[in-house]
Amino acid sequence: MKKGVMTVVFGLAVAALVAAPLTSYAGGTVTGKVSYAGKSEEKEFLFSKFPNPKFCPKNPHKEMVKGDKRILPTITVGKDGGLAGAVVAILDIEDKAFMDGYKGTEVVAEFCEFLPYTGVVVKQKNFHVENHDSDPDDPKSVKGVLHNPHSFEVMGPSSTTIFNIGLAEKDSKLDKPAVLRKDKQGSMMRLQCDQHEFMQGFYLPVSNPFYAVVKEDGSFELKDVPAGKHKIVAWHPGDGKGMRVEMDVDVPEGGKAEAKLQLKK
Repeated sequence: MKKGVMTVVFGLAVAALVAAPLTSYAGGTVTGKVSYAGKSEEKEFLFSKFPNPKFCPKNPHKEMVKGDKRILPTITVGKDGGLAGAVVAILDIEDKAFMDGYKGTEVVAEFCEFLPYTGVVVKQKNFHVENHDSDPDDPKSVKGVLHNPHSFEVMGPSSTTIFNIGLAEKDSKLDKPAVLRKDKQGSMMRLQCDQHEFMQGFYLPVSNPFYAVVKEDGSFELKDVPAGKHKIVAWHPGDGKGMRVEMDVDVPEGGKAEAKLQLKK
């Protein structure tokens, strides 16, 4: 065989060896549902006890406002027990490239509400909060409604402040690293406005891209999960103390695995 032909054949063989693993180790999909063994719950706050009692009731999410009261839905149970706002994640994979490249968690303060209410955070990576509120009808708040994002790492009954910074003007923002010390023990990050107690948000620490906030019916889908046995967690802040359940899931190469997780207090 001529040298040129040998080179081509050898090159094709190497290409085949390189391409094969991409097909063989494509990973699989995890689908399922997170449910709650209980009923929906909420907390009530009187607007009159907090600053901006005329502006905050303008929140367009009508389920958040009932007359002179601000409603904070802490647990929302949908059809067939589906738990809205729960987060699911693969626990046993630490993806350094994902963590290094994580752009940060984005939160906005809008009509006296932190959005999103639940989400994820990556240890030591950026946590961004931006104030979108101003009240043209209040001389003291024309430039901005004062919000004071105060974050904590919460582990069981204990909590430690991460940052506590006031945002006095519209479009003012903060960018701080999520300093977490107990994330591997199951901690969560809690955000609350020191001006308006009903402004709250909760975030689960993750270390890989295999996570999702479930749909309103509690369903979820995690794609491209590496094949093999993994530990999956379902988490929800509940009444502020946190609820979580873990289970093992065996992900087939190129196939699907199902995980049904039920949370309870």
